[in-house]
Amino acid sequence: MSVPTPSQTLVEATQMHRFHGGERNYAFLVPSSMIFELDETSERVLDRLAGGPRPPAEVVESPEEEAALRELAGVGAVARQGTPLIPLGGLQEVDGPPPIRTVVLNITNSCNLACRYCYEYGDDRIAEAEVPAAMTEETARQSVDRLITDSGEAKDLQVTFFGGETLLNWRVIRPTVEYAREAAQQAGKRVDFSLTTNATLLTREISQWIADNGIGVTISVDGDKQFQDSMRVYRSGMGSYDVIAPRIAEFLKLQKRPVGARVTVTSKNLDVPRIFEHLIGLGFYEVGFAPVTSSPDQDYALGEDGFDELLDQFRGLADNYVEAATEGRYLGFSNLSDLLGEIHEGVSKAYPCGAGLGLVGVAPGGEVGLCHRFAGSGDHDLGHVATGISEEKRAEHLKKAHIDARTDCSQCWVRSLCSGGCYHEAQVRYGDRFRPNLHYCDWIRDWTALGLSAYGRILDRNPQFLARFEGMLQAARQTP
Repeated sequence: MSVPTPSQTLVEATQMHRFHGGERNYAFLVPSSMIFELDETSERVLDRLAGGPRPPAEVVESPEEEAALRELAGVGAVARQGTPLIPLGGLQEVDGPPPIRTVVLNITNSCNLACRYCYEYGDDRIAEAEVPAAMTEETARQSVDRLITDSGEAKDLQVTFFGGETLLNWRVIRPTVEYAREAAQQAGKRVDFSLTTNATLLTREISQWIADNGIGVTISVDGDKQFQDSMRVYRSGMGSYDVIAPRIAEFLKLQKRPVGARVTVTSKNLDVPRIFEHLIGLGFYEVGFAPVTSSPDQDYALGEDGFDELLDQFRGLADNYVEAATEGRYLGFSNLSDLLGEIHEGVSKAYPCGAGLGLVGVAPGGEVGLCHRFAGSGDHDLGHVATGISEEKRAEHLKKAHIDARTDCSQCWVRSLCSGGCYHEAQVRYGDRFRPNLHYCDWIRDWTALGLSAYGRILDRNPQFLARFEGMLQAARQTP
C-alpha cells in the first residue's frame, strides 16, 4: 500500500494493541495477529494518529517519519480512513466443512465422584438423559470408523477418551485402542490417544498399560488435600485426596509422556500459587487452570471479584514463568504456554475452538455432538456414528459461529485470538451457543495483554526459548 497524498484521504491506525516487552515496544496487529516492533519514529507516527484519522501531511514531519508511515502501512498498521476490516478467513463453501481429525469419546456418563461443580450432573447440564450410560465396544468401533471415514486426506488423527470418570469403562478402552491402531494403519493414517481421569481408579495394571501404550493423560485434580476434598468428593461426602495422591505418585513414575493436571478454579479454591506449587511438587509436568463453567448464582461461581483475583494470581505466575524462561527453564503454567504458542505462531482464529470444526464428541449411545460437552444434547447433535454426521448441520454451525458473524466482537482487539469464547459457556449463560461470552470480555483482554507482555519480555531476554512453540499448535489442534 502506498501512502496517500493529502488530496486523497485521511489515514488512521488500524486495530492494534501496543505493549511493552523488556526494553522494546511492540504493536499486536488485528486481525493478522502479527507482532510488529516499534522504533521511536514509528511510535511518534502512531502517537499522532491516536486521536483519530489525519491527513498524511500532519502525520509525518521528516523523511524518516514518511518512511516509517510507509512501513506501517505495508504491515497493515496504518490504512486509509474507512478501509473495511479484513475478515478472519472462513470456510470455502465449495469445499464444505473441513475434515474431522479428532473424536472425543464420552465412553461413560457415570462417575464415582460427585464434584459439586460438575456440568454433567449439576444445574448447568445441557445434555439430555442418555441410555446406556456406558459406551459399548461396538459404538466405540463405529466412532473410530466414522473418524477415519470423515478425516479425508488428513493423516494424523486423535482419539480422546472422556467421561464421567473415563476409567469406569476401562474394558472398552483397551480393545478400542487396538482396533483404532489397526484400522488407521490400513487406511494409511496415524492415530494418537489421550484420556482424562480423576485418578481414583489408576491401578498398577492400568497405569502400566497406559504407559506402555504411550497414551497421553490429563488428571483432573484441584490442589492439595484441603482444596481437593472441598469439592471433589465421593457421594458419601468423603474427600478423594487420600485415594488419588499415592496413585498419582505411582503413575507419574511409570508414565513416559508428560502428564498435565487440570484444575477447576472456583470461589472455594482460589489460590493459584498454592495449587501450582503443590501439583508441580507432586511431579506434574504442567498445570492448567480452568475457571468453573456455571451460572452466576452458584455459590462456587467466581464472580467479578473472583476473576479479578484470578488475573492477579495469573500475573504473578506469569512473572515466574518469564524469569524461568530467561534462564532457559520451562515452568509448567500451561495457560500461559498455550497463549504464548498462539502468539508466537501468529494464530488468527475464526472460531474459538475445534468443536464442530475438526473435532466432534460422541455420547455413550453414539450421538455425535459439537464436543464432549454437547454430545447427546438433542438439538445440538450433528448425527450418529452409525449413520453419519450431517455436513449441513456442521456447515450451519460454522457459518453462525464464525467470528465475522459476531458483531459484538468486530471492534475487539483480541478477536483473532478469542473468537467469542466457549460455546458451552455461552449456552449455560445465555441459552445460545453463538453468543459471545460478554461477561468476561474485559478479563480475556487483560489476560491477553498479560500474555503479550510476557512474550515481549521473553523475546527481549531469551528469544531462543520461544523456539519450543514452533509447530506446537499443529499438534495441539488435534486435542480437545
